Amino acid sequence: MAISTKDLQRLFVLIADDIAAHRDHLCELDGVIGDGDHGLAMDAGCEAAAKAVGALDPAQTAPTAAFNAAAKAFLNAVGASSGPLYATAFMRAGAAVKDKSDLSDDDFRRAFAAMAQGIQERGKAEPGEKTMVDTWRPAADAALAPASGTSLSEALDMAERAARQGAEATRNMTAAKGRASRLGERVIGHIDPGAASAAIIIASIAKFARQHNG
Repeated sequence: MAISTKDLQRLFVLIADDIAAHRDHLCELDGVIGDGDHGLAMDAGCEAAAKAVGALDPAQTAPTAAFNAAAKAFLNAVGASSGPLYATAFMRAGAAVKDKSDLSDDDFRRAFAAMAQGIQERGKAEPGEKTMVDTWRPAADAALAPASGTSLSEALDMAERAARQGAEATRNMTAAKGRASRLGERVIGHIDPGAASAAIIIASIAKFARQHNG
């Protein structure tokens, strides 16, 4: 069943709702190794993206334009830290499905993988550096790994599991990027907040796929 712009409107609402529900927890995580505002920033960005995409006329708007609207809104709401990373992610997703009026399961998987690649390249991060890349990279690899015939919801369930494991793995890492990198071994024992919020977003995307396939 093809994924339309109207479906993407629902996806962005799901993401915004799930991030809002975890906002305080994300701030707590960030309070230990950052400046304590990651939950607020992600909440603002995801809400802005959902509103921008929701304001579009789905009958007149291609999925690429929906992703681009999300990118612009997220960046306007969150100028620093995660803002440019998720703006790049959504722009890359849009580019991956350019000229498509509806998205097949494979199109959506490509868009998902493009988000991960965009975050990794914009952040200049590698797995193992205690960033959201530790969540996004294994999730994208898991989503692309299944053989043809695997449903989108099955592929994204695998991505969600990989994301949760990736986020949890940051607990035992020192940080190579950002404010946390100045704390050295004091960050060991704490999950990276960016990795944690990425796992929430990926779980929202997996939930969307289950509902859509259902």
